[in-house]
Amino acid sequence: MDTSPALLLLLTLGFCEYGHGASLEIKVTSPKDISQLRVGQRLELECHTDKSQGASWIRQDRSGTLHFIVFINSISRAMFEGSQRTSTRFEASKDSTIYQLAVKSFTPQDQGSYFCVMSLNQMLHFSPGQQAFLPATTTVAPSTPGPTTQGGTTEEPNLTTPDPEGRMQEDLNFFCHIFIWVPLTGACLLLLIALVITIVLCQRTRTRRCRCKR
Repeated sequence: MDTSPALLLLLTLGFCEYGHGASLEIKVTSPKDISQLRVGQRLELECHTDKSQGASWIRQDRSGTLHFIVFINSISRAMFEGSQRTSTRFEASKDSTIYQLAVKSFTPQDQGSYFCVMSLNQMLHFSPGQQAFLPATTTVAPSTPGPTTQGGTTEEPNLTTPDPEGRMQEDLNFFCHIFIWVPLTGACLLLLIALVITIVLCQRTRTRRCRCKR
């Protein structure tokens, strides 16, 4: 608010009374649902009036500060902040008694209540404010799975890695047991067979001797 239209607006706000002789109504033409406004989206507003002598667009931020955007005169010429003919952020035009404002790419700093203002008979006429705010977003922290607990104890992940040397030692012990116990078992079995044969032969010999004595 540092040059002619903005300065004029401030002076008018300071010395003039608010009037109700003009009908000013803002309509949102884009997006269709203003409550779903997104960053980077185009916002288009129309101020419908019953006069064609010129109107201004201003924005009131969350703190209540007024920001001048543009003044559109009766022959459709726009004067943006800083007495600039064009703006990188806004577009403005006039169609009969309809004053149009477009925010090219909506950003968080464009949030606020938009007003259409018209000066008539040294009195300012404000339209109802059109709120344009980005939807509130809540960030959910990503959850990481923790160790499973059971019975009040925490199961730690099994970080044991196989020991190749231990595995080889176990295999060697197994084969040593086979080579030791298999021959020993065979020898015992042979001794058992020999013992059985000896017992059988002794019994036969004893039986023959007993028959001979009779």
